[in-house]
Amino acid sequence: MENKKEKIRKWGYWFLLGLALIIIYKCLDNFTAVTDVVGNFLSVLAPFFVGIFIAYILYMPCRKFETFYRKSKIKLLKRRARTFSIITVYLIIVAIIVILFSFIFPVVWDSVVDFVSNIQSYYETAIERYSELPNDSILKSEQVNDFIESIQHIDLREYFNFDRVMEYISGAISAVTGIVDVFVAVIVSIYVLAERGKILTFVKRFAEAVFKERTYKNIDKYYKHSNEIFFKFIASQFLDAVVVGILVTIAMSIMGVRYAPLLGFFIGLFNMIPFVGAIIAVGISAIITLITGGLSQAIWMLVVVIILQQIDANIINPKIVGKSLKISPILVLFAVTIGGAYFGILGMFLAVPVIAIIKILIEDFVDYRLAVKKGEKVIEEAKLNKE
Repeated sequence: MENKKEKIRKWGYWFLLGLALIIIYKCLDNFTAVTDVVGNFLSVLAPFFVGIFIAYILYMPCRKFETFYRKSKIKLLKRRARTFSIITVYLIIVAIIVILFSFIFPVVWDSVVDFVSNIQSYYETAIERYSELPNDSILKSEQVNDFIESIQHIDLREYFNFDRVMEYISGAISAVTGIVDVFVAVIVSIYVLAERGKILTFVKRFAEAVFKERTYKNIDKYYKHSNEIFFKFIASQFLDAVVVGILVTIAMSIMGVRYAPLLGFFIGLFNMIPFVGAIIAVGISAIITLITGGLSQAIWMLVVVIILQQIDANIINPKIVGKSLKISPILVLFAVTIGGAYFGILGMFLAVPVIAIIKILIEDFVDYRLAVKKGEKVIEEAKLNKE
């Protein structure tokens, strides 16, 4: 009877293995069709993934408001703390969007339109100023001359006219988002936030059932650490970018720098990328100011912005960020470089919290291995002493 069961088990094993191989072969044989099906399926689910991501981003502020409402003396707020926390967070988001589109974006957009309309004349001015430089200037090297000659006859209006920019923007918007998808994503995020207690409880129970106790505790520990690092980094960098953007815009406006709102917005946005972002944004802003306002204005702009960057780096940023990310500047620079090389701007932005989490994992692993070796050494010494 046992032999018969063993044979049936073996035949079942070989049957399932053969079936799996056939399925894999058919999938590879029709790889294009399979990828199309998977791609279509993922595109259908995209609003749900976006909704879950939105809920994850809004989880921390919702939790803060919920805690605040639970301490309220008003019974309705206390009893419906979660509902009111979600409503409060979304009202704040709506208010921010209204402020952006009513006051900030129109000013920035006017600067963009004006810059795009005049970009050809700025380009020609830059070429003229370059040709006026002395022949022994370091900027008139053979490589630079070859580059200038190669781009001298380019008509930038073909690529940066207003209609073409509008086509780029409308194409990008239509490709990435849709009214229905956005609506579905928002609804999904609201439901996830409302049911987050049940969802987290289920995930924890599932992890506890699947993994060993020690593995489960480690997963829970690193999940909490990762959330704390990610939320603190996102919130602090966003707030710091807003402060820097406002200060730079005010300073440039006082100096009479053309496109001050656009350049301030640009520097503030790129300031969210540690080290590299500020250098790139200030460099591009200096070139634009040099072309539109002359050398002296560009130098003064650089001096003022660098001073503001130093104030931010030494006073404002440490106050906002605090001790949320205890990693060395070299490690940050390494992470930003790798993230940018493989994942672009988003990779540069997320590289810092990711490397902070990896650092915690490596440090804990090293501590664990050292503790194990220390324990083994104690046991060996105890055995030697007995002998």
